[in-house]
Amino acid sequence: MKNQQGGFTLVEIAIVLVIIGLLLGGVLKGQELINQAKIKNVANDLNGMSAAIYGYQDRYKKFPGDDDQAETRWTSPATKKGDGNGAVGASSVTTILECAVTNKDTENCRFWQHLRLSGFVGGDSATTNAPQNAAGGVLQAQNGALGLSGLTICTTNLPGKIANAIDAQFDDGRPGTGQVRGSDDPTKLGTKLADDAGYKDDGNTVYAVCKTL
Repeated sequence: MKNQQGGFTLVEIAIVLVIIGLLLGGVLKGQELINQAKIKNVANDLNGMSAAIYGYQDRYKKFPGDDDQAETRWTSPATKKGDGNGAVGASSVTTILECAVTNKDTENCRFWQHLRLSGFVGGDSATTNAPQNAAGGVLQAQNGALGLSGLTICTTNLPGKIANAIDAQFDDGRPGTGQVRGSDDPTKLGTKLADDAGYKDDGNTVYAVCKTL
């Protein structure tokens, strides 16, 4: 008796390949939707910060964090006042501050508590914790960064694709020029990337992107 050798027919192989292709396409499409959602959330953070800061300034004639009347304005929970010099923190701040553990009484960290106490942003008004962004980084307010001047908001831990999209949405898409700038080293927020640099989407490099108010 002749043994029949089992195997897949061309039709069966084709069906399997189509199914694999559909699964891969679904995964890639899902990843793109996640990226687009993160881009939208990060952009909303920056827009929301501008609205909150202008609202606070309009109401109290001070910047949050720099507000020298904050201690008398809010006593429960207690806060610390700023020096009222029109700048949030010293110009020497060049790294991301750990507002949840250290640096709590700096203007950069009290900035968030003042906004919460005033109701312009949500969260526990007893804390100075910096808000997280959709990419797992944090927001930071400071007086200038990456060659920018004035009150500047930075958002960290952004993959190249998201950083590029944010820069292009608000500015020129280049990390070294314009009113939105980026750094691939969040410990060096005093040093912007070269003017001819671009954001690298290599799966490893992450950026801090800073925008002036």
